Amino acid sequence: MLCYIYLCFILTGGSRHIIKELRINEKILGREVRVVGENGEQLGVMTVAQAKDMARRANVDLVEVAPTSIPPVCRLMDYGKYRYEQTKKEREAKKGQKLSLLKEVRLRPKIGEHDYEAKVRSVRKQLEDGDKVKLTIMFRGREITHSELGIKILKRAAEDLTDISTVEGQPTLLGSRIHLMLLPKTTNKGNKNKEGSLEDAETKNA
Repeated sequence: MLCYIYLCFILTGGSRHIIKELRINEKILGREVRVVGENGEQLGVMTVAQAKDMARRANVDLVEVAPTSIPPVCRLMDYGKYRYEQTKKEREAKKGQKLSLLKEVRLRPKIGEHDYEAKVRSVRKQLEDGDKVKLTIMFRGREITHSELGIKILKRAAEDLTDISTVEGQPTLLGSRIHLMLLPKTTNKGNKNKEGSLEDAETKNA
């Protein structure tokens, strides 16, 4: 197979190396190479011609996996099969990936207990799915003069969901709305420095 190939990783004697643009078969130059078998076994140093002949007899490809080594390291492998398996793994990995979305849940400052519990259940489900959730308190008219009511609800919701979420920043007042961001704990490593104090925010916005 006379072509350049791109491999995500190659096993060379048990080690993993990230390599681009590898030479294969007749594109391999030089006099001698160290050959690694299909199962990672060391086959020794031999001439390039001998290595190519060995690959042909085994009906596999000779791939130069470590061109800067002295001598260069080549591996015997079925390149077509390898590419098929790599493509399959990449597809399966993509299927397992979930895109983290930003969801918004809106609440009223005078929300009833039943409605509040329903909203918290909805937020919990979204957090369990790995999504970020923006809690929004919506004020009407002069309700905004009592923004502490909204802060109180946000504080309660954050505490009710503390087992599966962390708070990002502090409640933010924008116009007639107050926002608070909740992040799922499983995807929020290293963000402790961003967690805001709701007590401080409550005092500030009172």
